[in-house]
Amino acid sequence: MTFSFPDFLPVPFAQVLSTIGIVAGSLLMGWVLKLVIFGLLAAYVRREPAPLLAASVLRHLRRASAWFFPVLVLSFVLPLTPLTARALEVARRLVETALLTTFAWGLVQTVDVIQDLVLQHYRLAHANDHGDNLRVRKLFTQLQFVKKMVVSLIIFVAVALVLMSFATVRKIGTGLLTSAGIASVIIGFAAQKSIGNLLAGFQIAFTQPIRLDDVLVVEGEWGRVEEITFTYVVLCIWDERRLVLPLNYFIEKPFQNWTRTTAHLLGTVFLYTDYAIPVEAVRTELKRLVAQHPLWDQRVCVLQVTDSKERTLELRCLMSAHNSAQAFDLRCDIREHLVAYIQQHHPESLPKTRTLTEPTDQPFSPAAAAAAGS
Repeated sequence: MTFSFPDFLPVPFAQVLSTIGIVAGSLLMGWVLKLVIFGLLAAYVRREPAPLLAASVLRHLRRASAWFFPVLVLSFVLPLTPLTARALEVARRLVETALLTTFAWGLVQTVDVIQDLVLQHYRLAHANDHGDNLRVRKLFTQLQFVKKMVVSLIIFVAVALVLMSFATVRKIGTGLLTSAGIASVIIGFAAQKSIGNLLAGFQIAFTQPIRLDDVLVVEGEWGRVEEITFTYVVLCIWDERRLVLPLNYFIEKPFQNWTRTTAHLLGTVFLYTDYAIPVEAVRTELKRLVAQHPLWDQRVCVLQVTDSKERTLELRCLMSAHNSAQAFDLRCDIREHLVAYIQQHHPESLPKTRTLTEPTDQPFSPAAAAAAGS
C-alpha cells in the first residue's frame, strides 16, 4: 500500500532551494532597480535649481516604489520557479494581490505629486499677488476635495480588482448584479443622508460658501475651518475646542463667514458715557491711539454718536485691521485705553444717575403738599 501527498506538498529539497533562490533573486533585483532609479533621481534633484516634479516624485513615491519594483520583477520571474501547477497558482494569486496593492499605493502617492505641481503652477501664476490668501484657500479647498475623491476611487477599484480575482467573489458579484435594482433602492433609502452630504460636499467644493481657514461664526461660536471631509466640517474654535458640523448644515442654515471675499474686517468699540462727554476730545484721542497701533491697517478710523439713551450717550468707534484676529486684539486695546482716558481726563463724564431732591419748605412743592395733607 502506497501513501501519496498532494502534488504541491512533497517537493524535493533542491526544488525548494531553487524556488527560494529565484524569489529572493527577483526581489533583490527589483530592490536594486529601485535604488538605481531613485539614486539617479536624487542626483538630478541636487542640481540647482531643483525641478519640482523630480523632487516631488522623490519625496512621495520613494516608499511605495520600494515595494512595487520587487513585486513587479517577481511577477515576471514567477513562472520560472519549479513549482507544481497548484502551488504556482496560489503563488500567482498572492503576487497579483501584492502587485495591485502596491500599484494602488503608488497611484495614491502620484495624486500628491500632481497636487504639488498644481500648487506650484498657481504660485508662479500669481507671484505678484500681494493680497490676502483668498485665492490660495479657494484652490486648496477644491484640491483637497478632488484629491479625496480620486484617492477613494483608486482604493475602491483596487479592492474590487483584488476581490474579483477570486472565483467565489466573482460568483457573488454576478448574483448581486442581477438584483442591482432592488439593492440600489435599499441603499438609496438607507444612505440618503450620506449621499446628501456627498452632494453637499461637491457643492461646497466648487461654489465655496466656505473654504479651508475661513473664519466663521456658527451656532454662536467663532472659529476657523480646519478640515472639510466628505461628510462633515471641523471648525477650530478660538479656545481650541472643535465644532463638528455636517456638510448639509452649510447648505441649509445661515452662518457668518468673515472671510468670504476678503480677510479685512472692521472692529467696533461701544462706549456709554454721560451727556457731558466732550465727543471731539474722545475722537481726537481715538485717532491718536489707532494711528500708533501696529495692528491698524490705515483704512478706517471713525467715532460717531450712534444713540442717545435716557442716561447715557452711545459712542461707536470703528477701526479696521487685516483680519479678524487682529481686529479683535485691536478692539480690546483701544477699548482699554479709551476707558482709561475718560477716567483720567473726564471722570465727570462717566455714566451717572441723577436724582432731584426738592426742599420741603417751599409752599407749592410736592413734599410740602404731602406734609400738609397728613
